[in-house]
Amino acid sequence: MSFFKKLKNRMFKSSAKLEEGLDAIIEEAVEPADAPTPEPAPATVPEPTPTPAASEPAPKKTGIMDRLLGGRTATRRVFDDAMLESLEELLISADMGVETAMRVSANMAQGNFGKKLSSEEVKQLLSEEVARIMEPVARPLPIYAKKPQVVLVVGVNGSGKTTTIGKLASQFKAAGKSVVIAAGDTFRAAAVEQLQVWGDRAGVPVLTAPEGSDPASLAFDAMAKAEADGADLLMIDTAGRLQNRQDLMEELAKIVRVIRKKDPDAPHNTLLVLDATTGQNALNQVEIFSKIADVSGLVMTKLDGTAKGGVLVALADKYGLPIHAIGVGEQIDDLAPFDPEDFARALTGA
Repeated sequence: MSFFKKLKNRMFKSSAKLEEGLDAIIEEAVEPADAPTPEPAPATVPEPTPTPAASEPAPKKTGIMDRLLGGRTATRRVFDDAMLESLEELLISADMGVETAMRVSANMAQGNFGKKLSSEEVKQLLSEEVARIMEPVARPLPIYAKKPQVVLVVGVNGSGKTTTIGKLASQFKAAGKSVVIAAGDTFRAAAVEQLQVWGDRAGVPVLTAPEGSDPASLAFDAMAKAEADGADLLMIDTAGRLQNRQDLMEELAKIVRVIRKKDPDAPHNTLLVLDATTGQNALNQVEIFSKIADVSGLVMTKLDGTAKGGVLVALADKYGLPIHAIGVGEQIDDLAPFDPEDFARALTGA
């Protein structure tokens, strides 16, 4: 199964919410598109009492569109102020945020205001607008000539950092890159074990330290080891931390400072892993983590478990940070490079 098919199948909560909402907007007090408006009878002519024969409905003439649509006439609605407002509310409920929802709706109205549109046409317009916003940020993780290229991975508890590192390391290894993983979450044994499983699976060494060790020291030692081994990539896991915990954020800042003592240009990439189910809280996470660790790109996980997939559009619209990959499951091929058109179609049901 292609990743797009997985994405479309598994993003059912997001796409179903938008699809149903768009259908409902079009159906609101709308008559079939081509239904003729009956001419009013002249006031001077009394309406005849129908005879039994006349009460029989006349056979309905079916045009080509009726036949194509299985006997139904496509329902359409004029794109007016009321529809624009309904569209904005729907996009806000899908977690695009107020500013992005208003901008997307306004762009959809451009050139279409006053036209009669079907729900399929509205979905296509929305898909095109989402893809347009996402196109500039759809970039794979850059690979530099610098060895080792240090990739620091950060995020809140439960966002999927450890699994993302394992999947990326395995994919890079399969692409011919030599990879070293540093298990910098020294406070959670399960995270270390999970990385070791991925390391064994991919044939990638995983550097560890005793539980409770200073993660900044481990990061420094891992850089020395990766450099000695001539590794292409060093991926450093970090403990999950809430963005509102100042002590934990200071610990992350220390890791960055220590890494830069070894290489002033490191980390060369700082990936923020975001859990799609957090919705608008993801915006706050980007804001805070960017100040501490100079986030260079995003990975969005768990798009298969939320109706809040629209937050990715808000992130792209507000911050413009590269989105390197998205995840829709636990298997290695459930993390793939971000494709804006595939995402837009899966999100909108277009």
